[in-house]
Amino acid sequence: MLSIESRVHGRGRQIGLKLRQSVAGSMKTNRIAVWVIVCALGAAAIVLMVVRGRQGQPRSITLQGTVVQRDADTRKEVPIAGATVTVSNGAILATASSAASGYFRITFRERVRKGETVHLDFRAPGYHPLDMDLNIGLPTELKRLFVAEMNPVVVPTAAATGHPPVPVSNVLIRYTVNYQAETEIGTAVKAFQVVNQGNVPCNPPSICSPDGLWKASRESVTLDAGTGNVFHGVRASCIAGPCPFTQIHSGSSENDQQTVVVSAVNWSDTATFLVEAEVFHKSIASSVRESYPVVYGRDLHFTLPPTAEGPSIEADIDGTPIVFPLGSGLYMDWATCTSRSSPRSKEGMVFQCELKPGYRF
Repeated sequence: MLSIESRVHGRGRQIGLKLRQSVAGSMKTNRIAVWVIVCALGAAAIVLMVVRGRQGQPRSITLQGTVVQRDADTRKEVPIAGATVTVSNGAILATASSAASGYFRITFRERVRKGETVHLDFRAPGYHPLDMDLNIGLPTELKRLFVAEMNPVVVPTAAATGHPPVPVSNVLIRYTVNYQAETEIGTAVKAFQVVNQGNVPCNPPSICSPDGLWKASRESVTLDAGTGNVFHGVRASCIAGPCPFTQIHSGSSENDQQTVVVSAVNWSDTATFLVEAEVFHKSIASSVRESYPVVYGRDLHFTLPPTAEGPSIEADIDGTPIVFPLGSGLYMDWATCTSRSSPRSKEGMVFQCELKPGYRF
């Protein structure tokens, strides 16, 4: 039996051990908390540095717009092709040219900081210079669709030179369109029979009636319209025999097919079938089309479909009818013409012709 003193000393040692363990656990918890705080502060510092770095980091900016001719009549604000667009901030940052539709897209490849003002310069032959200022600090300015309206240089008219202007009248656009034509050249007719004996029980794998009871037979016939020809209005029917106990299958009887295959199934006595179709010959045909341009002031506008060939302008110049083929150069004595693709290329080409000095509509 342990003495009272031994039990007291043992009890004291247990209390001391628990106290030391409690203190050690508390210190470990404090160290973890300190490390968590240090890591959090480090992460916050890194995020702050990244944000500040991005705020001060130079950006690339893209602007887009169109260049048109300024006019009080909006119908005469035609696009200007080949206009030079320059972005600068004391030094040239980027340069672009307007497309045939007047559209331009320009990117600042150099370092431009927020709050800086840059200059947009527009230059085109026959037009007065146009300058714009852009504040990089305004987000709405960067998303803006720029419309640069350039004033044309006034050209002396024929009246100012003392010579009467030459009249241009009866302007007509003529062109040719090729298309695929079909001409009916005859009718194909063919009869065939499906020989069978009725009321014979069916034993698979033989061909059977739809209900599987009676033995059936199948026959097919093929019609060929010939090279360059197609069938229209293909029709097949049972014309003799126990037609109610037959089925017709047209495996290939659609229109615009050179070959037609028709088959029939008969599960009674012999039946007769008839196949007919119209035969059409396909060929390429041409059609001459005419249209009239729209005239606004000294400009005329017209469009041509993508299938147009051999376009020309017919006009009376000082009372004399003359035909002007629209070749690749689009050259005419009385007008300067330009062309561009429609915004949707499948719709063809857009043409604009401006009268030269000394002529009038």
